Amino acid sequence: MTDIHPPARHGVRTPLENTPARAWDPTAPIDAPLCLHRPHVVWDWVDYNGHMSESCYLLVFGDNSDAFFRYIGIDESYRDQGGHSLYTAQTHIHYVKEVAQGEPLRLTLQLLDLDPRRIHLIHSLYHAATGDLLCTGEQMLVHVDMAKGRAAAMPDFLYARLQAILQAHSALPVPPQVGRPMGIRRAP
Repeated sequence: MTDIHPPARHGVRTPLENTPARAWDPTAPIDAPLCLHRPHVVWDWVDYNGHMSESCYLLVFGDNSDAFFRYIGIDESYRDQGGHSLYTAQTHIHYVKEVAQGEPLRLTLQLLDLDPRRIHLIHSLYHAATGDLLCTGEQMLVHVDMAKGRAAAMPDFLYARLQAILQAHSALPVPPQVGRPMGIRRAP
């Protein structure tokens, strides 16, 4: 029997994979925060407790990052032609509420800070119908030279786009989950 599907180059697929980045319009208003991804909870994301499994929140945040990358001009051609990409260096997830199969989701992304090599952002996941906050994912992304395997400065066009987004997001309040340390709180 012949397999009609060619072998995948990798196992994990994102909804926007092989979708070209959108053209950047420097005169267009920038939403604060950005809202670029609105999935529904699919059956594969639901665990034995009947709600979205903890690992799938990170999967959805990754898909939101992918939408963000395309918003700022990064797609497979950016990686393949320039040998650069954005890698996640750190993630801190705060689970707030459960969500079940079929429920609509709305994700936002707020740029918190950046420098020529790093992007600090937070994803917020909401129930699209009720507006309830379900989860946040604070992340540090690093712009990487893939051949050298280390951080590299972003090209000027990309850094300028991110600075414009940061400026648009600078008036937003910093979510209370940002920078919170993990640990067991004890009474004195």
